[in-house]
Amino acid sequence: MIEKLLEGLRQKEVQLVAVSKTRSNEQIMELYNAGQRVFGENRVQELVRKNEKLPKDIEWHLIGHLQTNKVKQIAGFVSMIHSVDSKRILQEINKQAAKHKRVIKVLLQIHIAQEEAKFGFDANEINEILEAIHQLEFPNIKVCGLMGMATYTDDESQVRKEFKSLSNLFDSIKTHAALDDDFQVRSMGMSGDYALAIEEGSNMVRIGSLLFA
Repeated sequence: MIEKLLEGLRQKEVQLVAVSKTRSNEQIMELYNAGQRVFGENRVQELVRKNEKLPKDIEWHLIGHLQTNKVKQIAGFVSMIHSVDSKRILQEINKQAAKHKRVIKVLLQIHIAQEEAKFGFDANEINEILEAIHQLEFPNIKVCGLMGMATYTDDESQVRKEFKSLSNLFDSIKTHAALDDDFQVRSMGMSGDYALAIEEGSNMVRIGSLLFA
C-alpha cells in the first residue's frame, strides 16, 4: 500500500511531505530507509527534538501554526515553513534567518476553508504581502508558493472548490506578481483528500496516517 502510494506520487511529480508528528524516531527511520527525506512536524518542540536525534540530511518542514517567539528555535535548520499567515511572522522569520546567515523557504498560507478556526491570508491581504516581498523587505526569505487546508467535510464538491480557489490564486500571482522562478509550490491535500488536491493542481501533499498506519 505504502509503496504504491509513493510510486503514484512520484509518477505525478508530486512532492510528499511525510507528516511525522507524534511518530517515534524508529517509525520515521523506517520511511527514511525507504528513501523518504522530507518530513513535516506541527510543533516546534517536537521538531527540535527530532532534528537533534535523526539524520542530518532530513529536510524538516514546519507545517503547523507558528508563533513568533518560537521561530528562533528552528531558524538554524528548518528547510521550509508552510504556515506563514501574517506579515509579523514573515518579519520574524527574516530576522532569525539573517542571524544564521540563511535564506529560509516559506509558503504563504491561504485561508480557503469555511471553518473560522483555520489560519491564513485572504485574497486581499495577500496583495499587501506580495508588495512587501516585491519591495525586498525580506531578503532572508524565499517565497516558494502557497499552502491551503480545505474544510473538514465529506462534501467532495466543497473540498474541490476550495482547492481550485487556491490553484486559481496561485496562477494569478504567478502571472501578475514579480516573483522569481522559485514560486512553484501549490501545497494542498492531506491523507483524506490528497487525490482531489492533486486533481486540482497540488504538487505537494502532506500525508501522515496513510504512511504510518
